[in-house]
Amino acid sequence: MKHSILMHEPDDDVGVAIEDLKAGTEVGAVTLEGKPVGTVKLINDVPLGHKVALRDIANGKDVIEYGRAIGMAAQAAPRGSHVHTHNLKSKRWKV
Repeated sequence: MKHSILMHEPDDDVGVAIEDLKAGTEVGAVTLEGKPVGTVKLINDVPLGHKVALRDIANGKDVIEYGRAIGMAAQAAPRGSHVHTHNLKSKRWKV
């Protein structure tokens, strides 16, 4: 299994694509230390550097990355979906 998603913390809701990923592909996720965390089948294409939902994320739920909330889901993001500005509202800026 190819590891194409990097997780900053093992309990994060999202991981980062380390290459362009295609919908329908099953890819592995690893921690920064290289520990395999699991696999996910992609629902959407995910560009390099963008986030992938590693579990179902409900609308309005805090999204955890780096072991802390980075934003709130602006719409539901099912496991394997692309997570970006279209469905994630940042906690950093009020826009």
